[in-house]
Amino acid sequence: MSEAADQIFATLKHQAQSGAPLYLQLRKSIEDAVNRGLIGPGDALPSERDIATKADISRVTVRKAVQDLVKGGILVQRHGSGTFVARRMERVEQSLSRLTSFTEDMARRGMVVRSAWLDRGLYAPSPDEMMVLGLSSNELVARVARLRIANDTPLAIERASLSASVLPDPADIGSSLYAALELTGNRPVRAVQRISAANLGDSDARLLEVPPGIAGLHIERISYLASGKVIEFTRSIYRGDAYDFVAELRLTGPSEEGRP
Repeated sequence: MSEAADQIFATLKHQAQSGAPLYLQLRKSIEDAVNRGLIGPGDALPSERDIATKADISRVTVRKAVQDLVKGGILVQRHGSGTFVARRMERVEQSLSRLTSFTEDMARRGMVVRSAWLDRGLYAPSPDEMMVLGLSSNELVARVARLRIANDTPLAIERASLSASVLPDPADIGSSLYAALELTGNRPVRAVQRISAANLGDSDARLLEVPPGIAGLHIERISYLASGKVIEFTRSIYRGDAYDFVAELRLTGPSEEGRP
């Protein structure tokens, strides 16, 4: 990175007369270097002090340019580590017509999947959980929260709630919740899913390694057994730069109008 840094920032000294604000010139120099491959995903940028010295500009100017690039997803800042070129995301197409687990879906694409546990335990149910899962106030709810990672890139945060009668020991879950439910005959067969836009808060953004406030997808899913009983209530946050949800639509013919 050192030779590339000298090339990127030293040339800025000769561009000051262009009239554009210096922070915009620096931002463009860094962005051009990323696009040209002079610096690649995972490469660390020099410190603000080093950039300011190499480019002969103030640290305030450097900070403003870097913050703009972080907001744009070009750079990522890691507390205590520094500033790095963000990984380029390969977008994942997710069908809305199939009910599969994250593990199954990513494995089908040949991606290496792992999870980081955020929570798994038994709790008193919230009002929403009581209403959706049909629980009384003296029953317990099993909560399972995981950071879902594919090819070493965090893609989603999943927070699932189930009746404790269905999942009495959340610690028994392996890599797939649906696989665990299948063993007890409680794997869902259909689901209703609601997708909405969301700006990521600080804690979720930190887990997904994206800037706070960036656009994400909030997905609420209610899953059912063949009997019609609700088995799962999941609220997830997906990276907006990683997922495309795809649905097949058919034109309704005259004979099908009014059908449920």
